[in-house]
Amino acid sequence: MSKQTTTQDLSSWRSGVRRVVPYVPGEQPKEKNIIKLNTNECPYPPAPEVEKLKESMNCDDLRLYPDPEIGDLVQVLADYYHVSPKQVFVGVGSDDVLAMAFMTFFNSGRPILFPDITYSFYDVWADLYGIPYETIPLDGNFKIRTGDYIGKGNGGIILANPNAPTGEFLSLSGVEQIIASNPDSVVIVDEAYIDFGGESALPLLEKYDNLLVVQTFSKSRAMAGMRIGFAIGNEEMIGYLQDVKYSFNSYTLNRPAILLGTAAVKDDAYFKETCARVVKTREWTKKQLTELGFRFPDSRTNFIFAEHPLVPAKKIFDALKRAGIYVRYFNKPRISEHLRITIGTDAQMQTLIDFLRDFLAKETPTE
Repeated sequence: MSKQTTTQDLSSWRSGVRRVVPYVPGEQPKEKNIIKLNTNECPYPPAPEVEKLKESMNCDDLRLYPDPEIGDLVQVLADYYHVSPKQVFVGVGSDDVLAMAFMTFFNSGRPILFPDITYSFYDVWADLYGIPYETIPLDGNFKIRTGDYIGKGNGGIILANPNAPTGEFLSLSGVEQIIASNPDSVVIVDEAYIDFGGESALPLLEKYDNLLVVQTFSKSRAMAGMRIGFAIGNEEMIGYLQDVKYSFNSYTLNRPAILLGTAAVKDDAYFKETCARVVKTREWTKKQLTELGFRFPDSRTNFIFAEHPLVPAKKIFDALKRAGIYVRYFNKPRISEHLRITIGTDAQMQTLIDFLRDFLAKETPTE
């Protein structure tokens, strides 16, 4: 084969490549002894029963395929949320569930709608699947204006509630207004952070057949490393999702994830205790940040989206990183002066506040 032929062949295959701008996840540092407050993970371990089961798992079972129906986990979620198992869809983290939902429901050719400041995977999926979209600006206080989603032709709507990275919660009445005003569109409510504040849209499933609610085990159930997410909707909607899943990958969740996820849901007392601990620390941190001059929306999540009026966010971010404290910085329009700070343990947040107090004292000297 000549060199010229090889070059032509390479040129040919490159012309058929799908090129996308990928989602950029939060940094996962390799260093030890850091304070990691940049990816909204839970600072506490999973439920005790998860630890017990992990130690007693039979390794020989790993040679067998997992249950493609994920039956045990689906059943325990259905029982917990008082729905039929046929209303539950489980995937490899809520990202997998949401990606399947985009592929399944957003195919009309009309643009889907979501806020301009929200989870930055939405536009990536839209581009990946060739779905037209329109971003709707949040107001000056980073709030969703429900009227912006009413009377506007669309091919679907997705809302993170509480929103990320702002932490703002749209009232259940506001969510219902959007759902009711768009009966011909599927409305997905992404509730990754709902367990830390606000009301879930799950009760609205009894009234609206165009609603899909998505949640995750990664935050409040302390299992980000296990990758478990789920959706709840009407039986018809979940049936369509299952069809797409089985056309893509029959075996999604692995055996350990099914086993340990089921155990996590059963320990409701630990789950609620963990959420309460995070919320208590969040409220303490809000007070401390306010005293240091920071401003932020009223977070209903396990993070705070803060800016300081006198010191650039990037400067604070860099100083924190040098000190071994990782937070999230978004160099994007409208939010480039904000830092997203995950709520850690009480001790971690005290270390953060102590550092910020000393740092700001040097950066903003009093006259």
